[in-house]
Amino acid sequence: MITCVPAGSLGEELELAPGDMLLEIDGHRIEDIFDYQYYMEEAYVELLVRKADGEEWLPEGEKDEDEDLGVTFENGLMDEYRSCRNKCLFCFIDQMPPGMRKTLYFKDDDSRLSFLQGNYITLTNMSDRDIDRIIAYRLAPINVSVHTMDPSLRCRMLHNRFAGKALEKLDRLYEAGVEMNGQIVLCKGVNDREKLDETIGALGRFLPHMKSVSVVPVGLTRYREGLFPLEPLSKEDMEDAVDRIEGWQKRFVRESGCHFVHASDEFYLMTGRPLPEEERYDGYLQLENGVGMLRLLETEVEEALLEECPGEIRPRKLSIATGELAAPFIRRLAQKVCGQVPGLSVSVYAVKNRFFGERITVSGLITGQDLIEELKGKELGERLLLPVNMFKSGETVFLDEISLKEAESVLQTEADVVKSSGWDFVDALRGVGKAGGPESGRGADSRSRCRPYEGVNG
Repeated sequence: MITCVPAGSLGEELELAPGDMLLEIDGHRIEDIFDYQYYMEEAYVELLVRKADGEEWLPEGEKDEDEDLGVTFENGLMDEYRSCRNKCLFCFIDQMPPGMRKTLYFKDDDSRLSFLQGNYITLTNMSDRDIDRIIAYRLAPINVSVHTMDPSLRCRMLHNRFAGKALEKLDRLYEAGVEMNGQIVLCKGVNDREKLDETIGALGRFLPHMKSVSVVPVGLTRYREGLFPLEPLSKEDMEDAVDRIEGWQKRFVRESGCHFVHASDEFYLMTGRPLPEEERYDGYLQLENGVGMLRLLETEVEEALLEECPGEIRPRKLSIATGELAAPFIRRLAQKVCGQVPGLSVSVYAVKNRFFGERITVSGLITGQDLIEELKGKELGERLLLPVNMFKSGETVFLDEISLKEAESVLQTEADVVKSSGWDFVDALRGVGKAGGPESGRGADSRSRCRPYEGVNG
């Protein structure tokens, strides 16, 4: 169903209206966004539309090859979202407390979201027809939550007796040349150490069509009653994982010219090891999985500091709040900026996660109540800077539904939401550029390639 037809759009030209149902394009039934995007590529289209009164129309017209109708549909996928059928022993959503907003409890496992938004899928929810359409429509990349290439172990990890057989779909995608990325959530005593070696080695045969594999540590909250008794990865466990991953990287570079497998930033922060140099990230293929975010942020900060400040700089005292894991790194970057900006003083506060538990240390899972608890009574200066990944997408609302305005009122300070890149970070500290909302800053700049500070993994 069409819900909005903007002025000047192709949809308006074809006299579409809110309430119309798009049934076909060029005689092809439209089931979802895959069909729509594929058949709208033609330079001339004929639609079958059912009007609100039940009458069917056949609007037609010429268009640019990359032009679509420009309308808004009732559902972004033009179909129901597919929920996950698995009961993964490491599932983060199963570790959520009750009483949060409804969308936080939805487990998606939808290949269409993998293509459109970069979500990771397990392949257990995909039929042979789904694979056929991915191949026919040349959809890529498809991001796959692999976790292990041992079929029986995968069945246990996903608590799905079909999870092992679903790995065979990787062969079909590979044989068709479909670009893929893989993910491994590393669980202590389950798929780590020798099992990790086996998985990486098995995934290597999908090169060059599988472009990268990320390894991220399992995230464990305090809400695990009745769930599989997972233990957090120790520093020794993480060092072992990094050693294995870096050993494989050397082998893949020799054999294939790319590093292929990457440890997320948490492994380096938790072990105290220096971040890999930029070239080892192969172009930052897995930023959304927290792979290379901090290296890229540091690189962009250094580049921004080489630019002349576009506005007047005055002495100011600021504060930054972030997760415990990245706080020392963010503090070091802030000091680097302070060294080049006379009169700038920045305090970086690490927010302890009492809501989910102290094992959760990333900024993307900080709630408003924990932020307030940590910062109440602290000297915050004239402004508090917060990373955009603390907030609901497109809004200034924390995970626990506390608004930014409420937090500002309690803390008696004004806050700016810092978006995206190292340039935004530097601009916010210098006090230049537009700030204050989730869409502010230079995040839309073509140079910006990441979200700020750190991601939400596991």
